[in-house]
Amino acid sequence: MAAAGLRFAGDPADALQAWTAAGQRKIERFFRTVRDQFLVELDDKRIGEITHLSELNRLFTAWVETVYHRTVHSETGQPPIERWLGSIPRPLPLPSPADLREAFLWSELRTVTKTATVSLHGNTYEVDPMLSGMRVELVFDPFDLTEIEVRASGKTVPHRVGRHTHPKASPETPAEPAPSTGIDYLKVLDETHTANTAKGINYSSLLDDSRGQR
Repeated sequence: MAAAGLRFAGDPADALQAWTAAGQRKIERFFRTVRDQFLVELDDKRIGEITHLSELNRLFTAWVETVYHRTVHSETGQPPIERWLGSIPRPLPLPSPADLREAFLWSELRTVTKTATVSLHGNTYEVDPMLSGMRVELVFDPFDLTEIEVRASGKTVPHRVGRHTHPKASPETPAEPAPSTGIDYLKVLDETHTANTAKGINYSSLLDDSRGQR
């Protein structure tokens, strides 16, 4: 599933590769900022007042959202929150049904035999004879193996289909409904969230300046 998602998402040109010098510098710079601006405030007295990790997380979140996200970055010339909001396309693009299907397909690598066939979990499929001996990617719906796709040459023709589903693709079995507690849990969550964000920023309105205007 993860491989399919990465294949679908592609490789953004502006993304930093893991373990590169540029990526390492960005990580080190952030932790230096955390150390110089946040951890420096946690002296022995203040640490002694913290009784639970959740309190430390709350303090860190408050620092990030109040200070770090709103301080102008020395390299970009923008606060991080402003730069992030500016990078969001307007309106947000929605994937097509074909894109969604592609995102959830599975894939496996196979070497095409001399007789121009590939095997996948007990099934044999005919492919283009030009692919004989080549390493190809088989892309398929794990719940329907009657037809698969070879990325090198398009769809294959099922030659012998004995298994119609992937052995690891088991249909979801709905869980037994939990007994009612008499508590409106979603209402409690909604009230708590509303109280916590009452004084927060309405990020939705920032994404579309026309909202709320008449």
